[in-house]
Amino acid sequence: MILNRLGKTDIHLSALGFGTWAIGGGGYLFGMGEQDDKEAIAAIYRGLELGINWIDTAPVYGLGHSEELVAKIVKELKNKIYISTKCGFRWDDNKKIFSSLTKKSIREEIDDSLRRLKLDVIDLYMIHKPDPPDEIEEGWSVLVDLVKEGKIRYAGVSTFSLDQLKKVHSIRPVDFIQPEYSMLAPATEDDGILDFCGENKIGIIVFSPMCMGLLTGKFTKEKVQGLPADDWRHNEPYFQEPFLSANLQLIERLRPIATKNKRTMGQLALAWVLRRHEVTAAIVGARRPSQIEETAPAGDWQLSAEDKTEANKILKEYYGALKTLKEHNQV
Repeated sequence: MILNRLGKTDIHLSALGFGTWAIGGGGYLFGMGEQDDKEAIAAIYRGLELGINWIDTAPVYGLGHSEELVAKIVKELKNKIYISTKCGFRWDDNKKIFSSLTKKSIREEIDDSLRRLKLDVIDLYMIHKPDPPDEIEEGWSVLVDLVKEGKIRYAGVSTFSLDQLKKVHSIRPVDFIQPEYSMLAPATEDDGILDFCGENKIGIIVFSPMCMGLLTGKFTKEKVQGLPADDWRHNEPYFQEPFLSANLQLIERLRPIATKNKRTMGQLALAWVLRRHEVTAAIVGARRPSQIEETAPAGDWQLSAEDKTEANKILKEYYGALKTLKEHNQV
């Protein structure tokens, strides 16, 4: 698998990283349904065997459970893999999630994450979301202090707008950013973030490159309807009409590009985001070994100029149709 340097850091990440949102399980606001822990751990190990050298997690995934699962891997492979986690989302005794980026809150979060992960230092630590907006400067200042104290190696942000990124970057350079970026969510190409990060050598780790599994090409309307009742994807517009039908049609138009290369639709979706030189790596989630076995080969696939042109032509037509669809549905 291709390794890429993360911005100006001394870390070289595999082109794909293992995302642990789904394996956090269900039973909370952002849950994705019941998950077998043994299968989840087996999936992570299989990903590492296939060349993945980093794991992305967060306290809110499973309300601490995801970090606890990752700790089982860390215990055995300490110093052989990189760990990325986040701060900003908290929860109370009733599992109600709230946001906080205050100094006190982040101090509590970092200690909790270190305890759950059984680590002395976290490689990559980021603000999960710029919420509340008026606390992002305070929150970023705490991360700057955590780097100085040796509790984290590198500090980053996730889902920040370009203006928000510039604001914290002026306080202390941002090491990396984690934006959403996929064929179905291309806004990062137009909002200036890719260009700014390229110019300032800020590493880019994209999340949801397969749009929560939709771009694997395995979803149908029936499968979406059959998702567990507590699966967060029921709340996502990508999985709701009239957008679901448009997205499924797009996938069928793109599938021949993957087929002619003897690749899967999911691999095409990943190779597409990795085609941008500014992108360091992409996060891929998996619930079982067979899923990561399917997506991992995308970590060394570089799209040809012909395939890029063909895919972008189809996507341009889709974006135009999607804009009209949103206007008609007042979205």
